[in-house]
Amino acid sequence: MDRRSLLKKLLCFIPAAAAGCLFSSSREPKPGEVKKTGHYGMGIQVDRCIGCLRCVEACKVENKVPKADHFFRTWVERYIIKRENKVTVQLVERGEKEYTVLAPEKETLRSFFVPKLCNHCTNPPCAQVCPVGATFLTEEGVVLVDDDRCIGCGYCIQACPYGARYMHPVKKVADKCTFCYHRVKRGKPPVCVMVCPTQARVFGDLNSLASPLVRVIRMKNIHVLKPSLNTEPKVFYTDLDGEVK
Repeated sequence: MDRRSLLKKLLCFIPAAAAGCLFSSSREPKPGEVKKTGHYGMGIQVDRCIGCLRCVEACKVENKVPKADHFFRTWVERYIIKRENKVTVQLVERGEKEYTVLAPEKETLRSFFVPKLCNHCTNPPCAQVCPVGATFLTEEGVVLVDDDRCIGCGYCIQACPYGARYMHPVKKVADKCTFCYHRVKRGKPPVCVMVCPTQARVFGDLNSLASPLVRVIRMKNIHVLKPSLNTEPKVFYTDLDGEVK
């Protein structure tokens, strides 16, 4: 019996919360693996997103995300705000040549696109429930999953309040956005930021006053998703509509 199978059997008898106390939810990457360059975050300028899905496509290619539409590290939602504060949310799908009319124009007050991804929380619930310490925070504040440690129990997927994780169908481990960590530690931006034609996504070091992200945070009205959960997300949205959850 291999290590993963053994741990899965043991977890049948250990509640996830109790098991999490036995392992560290935060550990350092291997020596020499990471170039210390900052404390990272991402800004989403909602008014600039046009729902083109170039970010989704590029992410799938760069990070070898399974091709099926229900596997993704980042996705885009379309919000339709109708009269009497009725809200309709539509997942924007690849290959969609035109958007479905969800409400007559006279009933629509406004519509917009909202890109979503892992929020790389300062207090990540996913790391707190992981029974083997596979989910951890790097020194740069990026939440990662160690594939070699992950046993595929799915606790982190259930614990994520943003729905940003999925079970990889081949590797059988939890997968999510990593801010393209392999690119960032070489001084390159996440691929979704690089391909965005309207610069709706902004990436940068939260500790640097010269960072484009810090400039956006300083100059615009900033919101985070589900602030009441106290997860302290590091994905910031500009002028976010109150109906977005």
